[in-house]
Amino acid sequence: MTLRTKPIGKLYYRIGEVADMFKVNTSLIRFYEKEFDIIKPHRNKKGNRLFTQNDVDHFHAIFHLIKEKGYTLDGAKLQLRENRVASKAPEQDVLNSLLRMKRFLLELREQL
Repeated sequence: MTLRTKPIGKLYYRIGEVADMFKVNTSLIRFYEKEFDIIKPHRNKKGNRLFTQNDVDHFHAIFHLIKEKGYTLDGAKLQLRENRVASKAPEQDVLNSLLRMKRFLLELREQL
């Protein structure tokens, strides 16, 4: 029996799935992708955006700064640039792992 070190989840999320996670329009996801260079989704042959969990985590940080804390776009960019190393606070890691676990359990419940 092996111990899993990586969280169980999807490898890639489509833009609609990311928008549903945050209850926003897909246009906001596209806008933040253009404005912030830390969000770099992969694209398939059709050109559809495929977001990794890392991209979703970056989007969450941006969304938190702008929508919840009231930063401007430039202020959020500056905050992310200054705190790139410090942005990995232990509380944020715990919150992210709990959110991933919740998503996994909800997906599991839907499959049952």
